[in-house]
Amino acid sequence: MMNGLQNIIGGLIAYGFSFVRDDSPLKSWQALFMTYGILTVIWGVFVGMWMPDSPMRAKCWTEDDKRLMIERVRQNQTGLQNRVFRLDQVRDAFTDPQLYAFAIIQICTTIPAGGIGAYANIIIKSFGYSTRETQLLTMVNGAVTTIALLISAYLDRKYQQTIYIMLASLVPSVICTSVLIGVPFSPARRVGLLIAYWSFYSFFTLTSLSLALLSRNVAGQTKKSIIIASNFVCWAAGNSIGPQVFRDKDAPRYYLAFSILLGCFGIIVVVLLALRLWYAAHNRKRDNRIRAGEVVPDVNYTHAFEDITDRENPHFRYIY
Repeated sequence: MMNGLQNIIGGLIAYGFSFVRDDSPLKSWQALFMTYGILTVIWGVFVGMWMPDSPMRAKCWTEDDKRLMIERVRQNQTGLQNRVFRLDQVRDAFTDPQLYAFAIIQICTTIPAGGIGAYANIIIKSFGYSTRETQLLTMVNGAVTTIALLISAYLDRKYQQTIYIMLASLVPSVICTSVLIGVPFSPARRVGLLIAYWSFYSFFTLTSLSLALLSRNVAGQTKKSIIIASNFVCWAAGNSIGPQVFRDKDAPRYYLAFSILLGCFGIIVVVLLALRLWYAAHNRKRDNRIRAGEVVPDVNYTHAFEDITDRENPHFRYIY
């Protein structure tokens, strides 16, 4: 959600700096980046000094509060913090389809995000708006992202259907990408194209929802650390690849780039559906073992705080 708010605030800051005179010691873009850099350093120092690395180390809660927080996570059976590095969990991570599914989702999400983030101003300006109008209009990108994230979080909490919500958030992006590819520009269509471009940002919910899905469905501290790390590697790779698909010779409409983004969305749909089928099959298999008497039901979640993986724990159930 902070990315959306950053776009809103950043649009205002960029609009303000657009009035910096050309003969000033600092160019407008230099002043903008220096402002971002200084604020980032100040906030980073504050977070580093104030933010605890675990709820158990936080000084703002009593011991009773901490015990209640532990009990709240008992049912998901993903364990608590453990600093022991386990090689068996490394093998489990790299043989688990979840690692590759989340990696593909992450890279296919950040390629569009990285490309659109780098070329947002150029794309909006291609619809016939001035530079200063463009700075203000990019604020709507952030508003759409923030609203989409809030709606998806509410729906996820209410219905507990994360994968379906992720698929639903792709629908506006797919439709609007098709519009941006297929509808030629004319002054009469520029507002419609702009609305399509804004609506494209609904897919930004995928990153946060996929991380929520990962945190609920991967158990074992070493295994979870590896899968999360692989996600961030793919996040960085996708953000690096994204701007490269927007080639100068394809400006200003970037039809090839938007076609690639549409392909990324298609891959995400296939992976999400496959992941849901995989989760359902494993849950069904474990339920059948309990019904057959091969596994004793565990109503007290006795393995909840053990450092075992989701595939090792016969009582673990995937939430999707």
